[in-house]
Amino acid sequence: MANQEDIFKKVISHAKEYGYVFQSSEIYDGLSAVYDYAQNGVELKKNIREYWWQAMVQLNDNIVGIDAAIFMHPTTWKASGHVDAFNDPLIDNKDSKKRYRADVLVEDYVAKIEAKIDKEVTKAAKRFGDSFDKKQFLETNQRVLDYQTKGDGILKRLGKSLENEDLADVKALIEELEIACPLSGSKNWTDVKQFNLMFGTKLGASADSAMDLYLRPETAQGIFVNFLNVQKTGRMKIPFGIAQTGKAFRNEIVARQFIFRMREFEQMEMQYFIKPGTQQEWYEKWKEKRMKWHLSLGMGEENYRFHDHEKLAHYADAAADIEFKFPFGFKELEGIHSRTDFDLSQHEEFSGKKLQYFDPEENKSYVPYVLETSIGLDRMFLAVFSNSLKEEELENGTTRTVLKLPAVLAPAKAAVLPLLKRDGLPEVAQKLVDELKWDFNVVYDEKDAVGRRYRRQDAAGTPFCVTVDHQTLEDNTVTIRHRDTMEQQRVALDQVKAIISKEVDMRYWLQRI
Repeated sequence: MANQEDIFKKVISHAKEYGYVFQSSEIYDGLSAVYDYAQNGVELKKNIREYWWQAMVQLNDNIVGIDAAIFMHPTTWKASGHVDAFNDPLIDNKDSKKRYRADVLVEDYVAKIEAKIDKEVTKAAKRFGDSFDKKQFLETNQRVLDYQTKGDGILKRLGKSLENEDLADVKALIEELEIACPLSGSKNWTDVKQFNLMFGTKLGASADSAMDLYLRPETAQGIFVNFLNVQKTGRMKIPFGIAQTGKAFRNEIVARQFIFRMREFEQMEMQYFIKPGTQQEWYEKWKEKRMKWHLSLGMGEENYRFHDHEKLAHYADAAADIEFKFPFGFKELEGIHSRTDFDLSQHEEFSGKKLQYFDPEENKSYVPYVLETSIGLDRMFLAVFSNSLKEEELENGTTRTVLKLPAVLAPAKAAVLPLLKRDGLPEVAQKLVDELKWDFNVVYDEKDAVGRRYRRQDAAGTPFCVTVDHQTLEDNTVTIRHRDTMEQQRVALDQVKAIISKEVDMRYWLQRI
């Protein structure tokens, strides 16, 4: 486990050192679980958002976008169930005085069992070499099967207890598994209690007349309350979708794991409105579509898996997560939920306004069902960033740190480097920067030996370095170096743009979907 922790620590320090993520208001000792995206981070985040938006909105002629306000009428949250049911089960350790999410304590316990399975697989792979069949080993090795059964049993019981709101059994489970406080090692626990996660605020000039408001804990409700507005003004026919990216806020008591679980975060959600009765077919379709989007980034099929929910929300009839292998194990990256007609029906009831679709083919009105895909932009950022950070042994015995970001998402697409700071080389390099910056984010770097500049750009995740040298002055050619392979090729100055384009253009990447 320590190894995973070390990898994660490297991810966090690299994110700071190379201008991706800073602790919020750090000069005042920061604010727990709140982060700022720095000069490279904001570009990576923007590129991920854009990659999602193009795949979701631009390439689907029946999906449109909106940008709803963060503040909403307070009855919205009553209707959506957030006022009464948006809770986390919390437990305090009496000795360390630390508060934890009870379900996360149990899930972390199961993650340790999964780590033992991984250990067995690694040992067996070493023992059997090329003849090792991982699938067969997982299905037949008794020790692995026992671990599997134990882990599944624990999660099933946890899911059932949470569903039945049997918090006493959640505590009993923690005690039976002898789960200790990660900080103090103490097993002296309080009862489990529910805690509402919404941030409250006030709207109005004076305390007496102020209205109680909430910062939205999700972006979906802004879509639901605008369903009819969009449908009518866009003359949309079912099935159609409404997409949105934006900030949401949750008063996470146990915010942790860097930007994985934050109090202020960004979501990318799409609600797909469908005919009742077609939800199973659309659920399968969107699961497949969303997985293809993830795989198009080339981060390794083995790093993704589907996890079907044991515990369904009261309004859902199917739910699955796409989980990604973060440095701390497989965790939820995106949710795909079949939400039935719960949301629109609730808003219809609480607002007294009809939220129905008149289907000309059926010649009748009905409340549409909803299929949701919802992904955390910050989690996606962490998935991309942590997966891309590599330490590589080179042939000459040295190592290099390289951030192998998918080129389509990289903050800067190319760095232009004059070999020396004289002989007219900086002028040629600067001219190339001025030409390229209309199409890409490019950086100019003239400090240090060229080898050190290459290393710096590798660590920052820049896919290409273009070096201007004395030969450039003679024949208008430059050296272009590829980050991932470190291969260098001599190309004509007027080819540079096309070479970079081919690697970084969203069109080439999205066509894989």
